[in-house]
Amino acid sequence: MIVQIAVLITAVKIMFIPLYHSTDFEVHRNWLALTHNLSTSKWYYEETSEWTLDYPPLFAWMEYALSQVAKYFDPKMLEISNLNYASTGTVVFQRLSVIVLDVIYFISIKRCSNLIGNGKLLVFILLVSNPGLLMVDHIHFQYNGILYGILLLSISSSIRSNFVQAAFWFTILLNMKHIYMYIAPAFLVFFFRAYCFTVASTDGKHIAWYSFSLWNLIKLAFTVLFVTGVSFAPFMDHLPQVISRLFPFKRGLCHAYWAPNFWAPYNLVDKVLQHALPKLGFDVATAQASMTGGLVQEFDHAVLPTVRPAATFVLTALSMLPALVHLWNLCADKRYRGVNFVRCITLCATCSFMFGWHVHEKAILMILIPLSFLSVLGEDDGRMFLILSTVGHYSLFPLLYPTNLLGIKVMMLLTHCAVAFGNLPSLYEKYPKQKKKDRIPILLPMLSFFETMYIYGFFVLFMYENVVHPAWGLHKTLPFLPLMLTSVYCWIGVFYFWISYYYYFLTFKLSQPIPAAAEPKKVQ
Repeated sequence: MIVQIAVLITAVKIMFIPLYHSTDFEVHRNWLALTHNLSTSKWYYEETSEWTLDYPPLFAWMEYALSQVAKYFDPKMLEISNLNYASTGTVVFQRLSVIVLDVIYFISIKRCSNLIGNGKLLVFILLVSNPGLLMVDHIHFQYNGILYGILLLSISSSIRSNFVQAAFWFTILLNMKHIYMYIAPAFLVFFFRAYCFTVASTDGKHIAWYSFSLWNLIKLAFTVLFVTGVSFAPFMDHLPQVISRLFPFKRGLCHAYWAPNFWAPYNLVDKVLQHALPKLGFDVATAQASMTGGLVQEFDHAVLPTVRPAATFVLTALSMLPALVHLWNLCADKRYRGVNFVRCITLCATCSFMFGWHVHEKAILMILIPLSFLSVLGEDDGRMFLILSTVGHYSLFPLLYPTNLLGIKVMMLLTHCAVAFGNLPSLYEKYPKQKKKDRIPILLPMLSFFETMYIYGFFVLFMYENVVHPAWGLHKTLPFLPLMLTSVYCWIGVFYFWISYYYYFLTFKLSQPIPAAAEPKKVQ
């Protein structure tokens, strides 16, 4: 069954090959060209194209490896000066490269699903058919599948208590895309508490300091330093240049389309005040740059305090701290390590999404992928997944803006929702027929009245954006309004998830059993 599902999803991806692709397609074509033609000493200096190399070395090496195959499809794609080149051979090769590399994602999903007792097949389906990855990787065009595959390999190794192997995979991940540094604190706490202290406790408060293993710490440190050393060794003489490319803090607080995080309503309030206060007689300075332009520049808010990178870093770190402290305590008991480690990863990803600098809407996948695994391990996990998967995947709709893609993205979201809402409740309701009979008909499974009404609100939002707004001619006078409404409305759901899931995690006690209906077979 699993093989058939994987083949079906792969067939869908192949059908997407001729569809629209974003500027990220040219980004990766350029990286193929520069890694193929230039010595490593020039990779992070080349700027013929505006899409300069800004990923860590291991990702660049992957592009180099792909370029050795690309030349057999169309050698012209490997010419650095051949900007915006998109021949049929180029499109086919780049699309197929994403599809083939997704094999790692399939393998990692299988490894993770094998850890689960009840709900194994459902987890595999939810992850392999994730509409966000289908939209972002196989239409918009990126290589997130292989990255999340490596993340899941690290998570599955951690749950199996193969800590050195887990550290190996996670370090590879960091050396392929550094955005995963945001969830590194969860890995650091988990490795240190669960592996460097060899004696567990049952109350989460007392630490057996005598059990600290320096040897285990050395093994972890060696693994991390070895992988990082191999990755960066060819670039040691150019390290400042590499770092400047990896961390371009002169980009704005928000991307061109505001990600549905804390800064979306913050920017909205600033915009409203900027236009309203002058009408009330107040002087308001004009912002120096547009916060929605997506340009590589800094800007000042007009009324509210201007947010700088350091402020977002502090807010992100502070928001993660309670979760990390609680994970430290929960890791004291082997029975709770695995599942709560993944919950903490999910929360760290959410905190970085909420308060991070220049957050892309695609970063919601860093929350949804581990949450998909958790969805069958606890009723609250499942309920929160149903909410956030709907919100998060809808928030990605603006990425696929061509009107001919409207039906495709709606169908993918509705199909995924049907699978999730149609199957998750059966894992937790002991008497599904009776509960179904007693439920109010309009309520969605597992969701409250408020949560159901919020999800239904997406139908209203969708109709306004795609029918009412253009029908009234507002696309000419207020072209930004649909994006702003999507961003702010989705922020409500992300914020609700963050608060609710954080409370759920912090109130989890060591005496609290894992639900028998969804108890994982090997999670410790």
